Amino acid sequence: MSGRYDHLDESSFRSRPSRRSSRPRTKDRPAHDDAVVGMVVGVDRGRYTVRLGEETVIAMRARELGGTRIVVGDRVAMVGDTSGEVDSLARVVRIEERATVLRRSADDSDTVERIIVANADQLVIVTALADPEPRPRMIDRCLVAAYDAGLDPLLVLTKADLADPADLLAHYTALDVPHVVSRSTDGPAGRDLDDLDSGGVEAVRAHLIDRTSVLVGHSGVGKSTLVNALVPTAYRSTGAVNATTGRGRHTSTSAVALELVGGGWVVDTPGVRSFGLGHVDPSTFIQHFEDLAPGTLQCPRGCTHDEPDCALDAWVRQGHAGPAGTERLESLRRLLRSRSGEDRS
Repeated sequence: MSGRYDHLDESSFRSRPSRRSSRPRTKDRPAHDDAVVGMVVGVDRGRYTVRLGEETVIAMRARELGGTRIVVGDRVAMVGDTSGEVDSLARVVRIEERATVLRRSADDSDTVERIIVANADQLVIVTALADPEPRPRMIDRCLVAAYDAGLDPLLVLTKADLADPADLLAHYTALDVPHVVSRSTDGPAGRDLDDLDSGGVEAVRAHLIDRTSVLVGHSGVGKSTLVNALVPTAYRSTGAVNATTGRGRHTSTSAVALELVGGGWVVDTPGVRSFGLGHVDPSTFIQHFEDLAPGTLQCPRGCTHDEPDCALDAWVRQGHAGPAGTERLESLRRLLRSRSGEDRS
């Protein structure tokens, strides 16, 4: 009895190759000895802008990196097309060890940290003296974050034509935080903040030369205006303060590193409304208030520094913490309460 396939022989059949590779899997990763190292200066939707010498290279993450986050300031090793030519694309295969990491959390109850920038050595805290009003506790938070990350702080006060900086600076005399005061030169009473006085800009620049500095601050304080004055080719968007809320409008939407003439980098970050410290151990807060820390030697064992028997109250009353000691102690305790979830204001 003949079948329907009798006319076929084995040459008529095609074997479909298995999709599984016969080569055994290995956990060994390629060494990429030929990789070149550059600095990430911008991140945009899975593409990384990397400075490699005088060239600017666009790169993507290699699959082997998995979900490891790459941030501005990272030094990364790349392979592939690192020529920097139009339509070229390299691959980031390794993130070099980070010297410093500046972090913040969404709020004080959230222990999930967000890395803002890597390998910076200075945190520039930009705040306006008016319009919007300065927020000393926001400055304190940034100081704690800077000290925790191993960064040197620099306080830049803008709109000095609208308010006297003396009262605010008195809060930080004991900490000896370096500062620069700048005035606005354009607009009615400086409110448009179209320009900054050249003396203030040059004073800031002197602190930034040959360093990698991160600028942080509330929206509307003049941060992007300062960046544009320092790096005229930056073209960072600027905005005015909302007359109803007294808050600035977010103008910078992503962090970017810009090279300074004369050496150094400045990293502009989006304006923030809060700076969570959920990733910082509260017991270390006192270490960042050097004017108060010596007073804890007389504290009872296990003192949280926010309780009736805390020796810091007597330390401040005796004037050891300077004229702003009371305000500094209250700022410390508000940080402790906020971090523990007792104070969300």
